[in-house]
Amino acid sequence: MKFPLAYAIAASCFSSNSAFHVATPMKHSLLVLDASKAAKKRASRTKWLESRGYSDSVEAASGDAAAANTLTVGPIKSLDGTVTLPGSKSLSNRCLLLAALSDGKTSVDNLLDSEDISYMLEALEQMKVPVERHSAEAVTVTGQDGPINSPLGEDETCELYLGNAGTAMRPLAAALCMGKGKFVLDGVPRMRERPIADLVDGLQQLGADVTCVEETGCPPVTINAKGLKGGTASISGKMSSQFLSSLLMAAPVVDGDVTIEIKDELISAPYVALTIGLMKKFGVNVEIDGDMDGKPSFHIASSEKYKSPASILVEGDASSASYFIAGAAITGGKVTVRGCGSESVQGDVAFANVMEQMGAKVEWAPESITVTRDPDVKLKGIDVDCGKIPDAAMTLAVAALFAEGPTTIRNVYSWRLKETERMKAIVAECTKLGGTVEEFEDYCIVHPPVDNKINDNVLIETYDDHRMAMTFSLAACGGVNVIINDPGCTAKTFPTYFEMLESISTH
Repeated sequence: MKFPLAYAIAASCFSSNSAFHVATPMKHSLLVLDASKAAKKRASRTKWLESRGYSDSVEAASGDAAAANTLTVGPIKSLDGTVTLPGSKSLSNRCLLLAALSDGKTSVDNLLDSEDISYMLEALEQMKVPVERHSAEAVTVTGQDGPINSPLGEDETCELYLGNAGTAMRPLAAALCMGKGKFVLDGVPRMRERPIADLVDGLQQLGADVTCVEETGCPPVTINAKGLKGGTASISGKMSSQFLSSLLMAAPVVDGDVTIEIKDELISAPYVALTIGLMKKFGVNVEIDGDMDGKPSFHIASSEKYKSPASILVEGDASSASYFIAGAAITGGKVTVRGCGSESVQGDVAFANVMEQMGAKVEWAPESITVTRDPDVKLKGIDVDCGKIPDAAMTLAVAALFAEGPTTIRNVYSWRLKETERMKAIVAECTKLGGTVEEFEDYCIVHPPVDNKINDNVLIETYDDHRMAMTFSLAACGGVNVIINDPGCTAKTFPTYFEMLESISTH
């Protein structure tokens, strides 16, 4: 049967031959939410559950029960078929913000329907930016033709709750400094552990009255915006490329020239290239001086202003493609992912090249990637720098459990600063599955289990991290049951992931 995914406590039972089923709720929490924020998250997840008909009656749950469901992914023999990817999270939120800053109306299509995008949309609407919602994946934004100002009085503070959405928190923190008004940007407890001090430092160098928590360098972010006149900022690029991207996107609404210099090194440079390419579609040119892999500087002239392209189509999410690409490589099936390919602007498409290094066969088309593996060829462990593909690199950690020999995943310090402390999480869950992981500051070495035999019926903690849930579902390709705790966390970027996985699975 096609599995009717239901995470709610009132979910109906599955037939005995279903590969996926909801298990008895189990208590877990590595991210303790205060009551009001936890309720908001549960309501958000319940909303998308109901909208997809996963349950005829999703009961209102209390306490932690709603987030404590588990989903068992049954043994997967092969993945075969074609999947159409949801819109890119990174591109979706960037498109929404640039549309809001532009002159004119912008129709955004193939928008990712997820929690992170909802937070950005809700923030824009709270600030009275006109947003017309045609569907969950299509909106029209009427731009402000400049900075976004607070809709409240001079002495009132506009408080924005952004969950755990880094692609909303960082860009909005920068953009709102360019207008006028008082703001406080906050999120879940984990967001209060995710650094933002380097961005705040850059904004202060440009003259912004903005602060974060001094002791931690993390949100909440407090802004007293009075507009900016341009200038030069020198920031670190070692922790996150989102700080640079945020400054770049905000710069064209400053009243003056802006120069941004990287003072050490720039990680995840493809994401910066993605940002600059998108800005160009909205009419803004960024001058780059130096090597993107070194210490580049970026200049945005005061004459550069955003102009709506009228419409824009969000490319499929390349990070999400990694699960299906790896699944085909592990099982020897044949999978085509549609929505990103050889002409993609996203760096994570390079994950297909990593799978090819391990032994997979990869075929490229402009907007799709097809992956398989010859049954006579075994995956082999590799040593690879994943600094440009940190999100997709998580998928490599699970693929490594099926390889011959160890796999070294380098240059992924940013794992420690994401939705959860991903380095620790990956070490813990790979170990449960039977692997051995050597952990270092910015890299790890994954040793597969003896004979690649994955432990059965392992409960995978997801740490309220969408990518942990999706990545570790692939352990089922080892012919075992894998129990995913809080599968609803995939609502952050890929609400229909488990449906899509089941649609191409042979058990």
